[in-house]
Amino acid sequence: TFRYIPAMQRLRRALGLAVEDGSRLHVSLGKASIFSPTNASALVGLATLERIAQMSSVSDRPPVATSGDGTLSILSQDTMRAAYRIANAPELFDVERGRLAGPTPLSYIAGTLPVIRDERVSTNVLVGNFGPEVALLAEASDQQDAFTLGASDSLAAQAVLYASSEETLIGEELFALPAYLQAGPTHQASLRAQDILRWAVV
Repeated sequence: TFRYIPAMQRLRRALGLAVEDGSRLHVSLGKASIFSPTNASALVGLATLERIAQMSSVSDRPPVATSGDGTLSILSQDTMRAAYRIANAPELFDVERGRLAGPTPLSYIAGTLPVIRDERVSTNVLVGNFGPEVALLAEASDQQDAFTLGASDSLAAQAVLYASSEETLIGEELFALPAYLQAGPTHQASLRAQDILRWAVV
């Protein structure tokens, strides 16, 4: 049994509603390179994307993932391919749904905005390494009346997401996201290990 986090419950509800009404889910993975020190947030984003792809495999509009790093975009494509294979629906995989939106922070935002505005997206999950410019994505999502969950390892991004998105995960709650989406026993064990280490430090 995990600690109750309202943002997680609202996300699960938004995912279910998106599948029911045939709208699209958008997962924005940030701009961290898999080889950079901030790659932990990118790995969490990929695990989240895989679980979301599995949960929405029956949807009329499969999810789309955007990222600001070439390696991360390739990994997002491979993650969705694996998710559909696990869901026994490999025919749903489309390489076009794992996109490199832009290699720089502002070009990444500029490339992601059309996805939010033009592809009938009802739920945006912003999980990864962002700068304060992520507020533009949250604002665009709000203009489209879409649900937005923000989670980042950057303090600047957390601050603007807290002010501009519907739900925000603060601090280490980012790393708990796959466990709350039931992505697998490995993530749940990782979360329990974090809690044990906290008690040991206290």
